Amino acid sequence: MQLSVIILNYNVRYFLEQCVSSVQKALETIDGEVIVIDNNSSDDSCEMMKTRFPNVKLIENNQNLGFPKGNNIGVAEAKGEYICILNPDTVVSEDTFTKILKTENWQKNTGIIGCKLIDGTGNFLPESKRGVPTPWVAFTKIFGLYKFFSKISWFNQYYAQHITENESGKVDILVGAFMMMKKSLYLELGGFDEECFMYSDDIDLSYMVLQKGFQNYYHHETTVIHYKGESTVRDGTYMKRFSEAMQFFYKKHFKKSFFFDVMMQFGSLFFALLKKHQQKEIIVKIDSYVVFTKKKMNLQLGKPVSYLTSLELFKVMKGKNVEIIFDVDDFSYQEIINFMQLNKSKNITYKNFFPSSNFMIGSYSSNDRGGSYIALK
Repeated sequence: MQLSVIILNYNVRYFLEQCVSSVQKALETIDGEVIVIDNNSSDDSCEMMKTRFPNVKLIENNQNLGFPKGNNIGVAEAKGEYICILNPDTVVSEDTFTKILKTENWQKNTGIIGCKLIDGTGNFLPESKRGVPTPWVAFTKIFGLYKFFSKISWFNQYYAQHITENESGKVDILVGAFMMMKKSLYLELGGFDEECFMYSDDIDLSYMVLQKGFQNYYHHETTVIHYKGESTVRDGTYMKRFSEAMQFFYKKHFKKSFFFDVMMQFGSLFFALLKKHQQKEIIVKIDSYVVFTKKKMNLQLGKPVSYLTSLELFKVMKGKNVEIIFDVDDFSYQEIINFMQLNKSKNITYKNFFPSSNFMIGSYSSNDRGGSYIALK
């Protein structure tokens, strides 16, 4: 078998259904498998998997074992030469796996390959490619210096700004939402370190790859949606756990840094004060809907609805807040992702519609939990 896709789920039932649906389409021309590990979700994720995807291997943990251990359990069951660690709040394009699995991408020293990630509004996620977060590099990130000095190497390392989002190249750190590598290398490294519950696990694995003499790569030629905020709310608890995770990484690989300790404490306070003054609830104004479908339907959405049969028929309406809904039965994920990137705007939001399951799903923010789904009657 060529590829095993490992998806660790925790309480994101609708995002999981969308993710597995996209993965199955992307595996149609590949000898591959999907393994879903559920970390004791309290929603009906497992029931949905058994009903909607009975041929997918489902591992049900009786407690939340965390990101590292959950993924290690899945990889232990994998039969593929390659594995892809994939978040459940993602949507892969139909060409994602075939493009990254091309022979020319896998040299003797290739470690992990990541790809271009966008959020639910079509905007690029800079964590798709990163540098090793030494205390100084972490400092430039926390205090936003990378934004002001993006052309200076001293300041632009956190988001690997030596290459743009539309360039492929060597990078140090890749994000755990999408990581592809050979299973043999994963096992040689011991997989994700189970001493770290979450947040620095992808940094740690990427760094261990570098220590082994391998090189990680960012591949821009295929794009994956990562709704991101669905798995983590960016609040004070997040910052505390992130700080603890980074402490774990530094203690494991570097000397203890007093500078880092002080910086993280100050950064946590700054972050908490900033979030306190920000509006918690995400409010999105929608003036009208545009539904891309080739079916006859009449969705009752409370605002004017236009139905279009082709993506090329869409015209931007200046000053209007429009939510675009894609019928996933009629348009490929690749078409949807390309459209989102070409038409990203603060006045446009997106949802995907699943007629067979009768729900719509999307996300309005990559910083806080901005996801939404509508179960249609």
